[in-house]
Amino acid sequence: MAEPWSSRTSEEIVDTEERKEAESKSPEQKTPKQETPVRRQRRRRRPADSFASFATYFRRVLKRVHTGLSLSREAVSVMDSFVKDIFERIASEAARLARSKNRVTITYEDIQSSVCLLLPGKFGKSAVSEGTNALIKYILCE
Repeated sequence: MAEPWSSRTSEEIVDTEERKEAESKSPEQKTPKQETPVRRQRRRRRPADSFASFATYFRRVLKRVHTGLSLSREAVSVMDSFVKDIFERIASEAARLARSKNRVTITYEDIQSSVCLLLPGKFGKSAVSEGTNALIKYILCE
């Protein structure tokens, strides 16, 4: 029993005594944990911010369209911010459309509708037709 001047209860004393007994056991007496084999996988890790710019894609497209031209750093920066902004707008509009239809998944129809809503007139129509052609080429090449 605990002394009257002691601040610890009898339960705490018993608990600490049990811990001392458990710690005093030798390593052979303790139950061994199952050892799991260590797998060494050599994976390439991408840097966290590997897709920070569309610059490589601008150069590839420009090389296909106009072989002799190039872009300055400032032009690449402006194009990059423009593409990121348009991408964010299309994604948020498509998410709004999907939410309004009580769906969780964004479909290609949502993306097409958001492109038509965001880009004015012929720009929207030509963007949708170019996207459809690119999708058809991608499916046929697979």
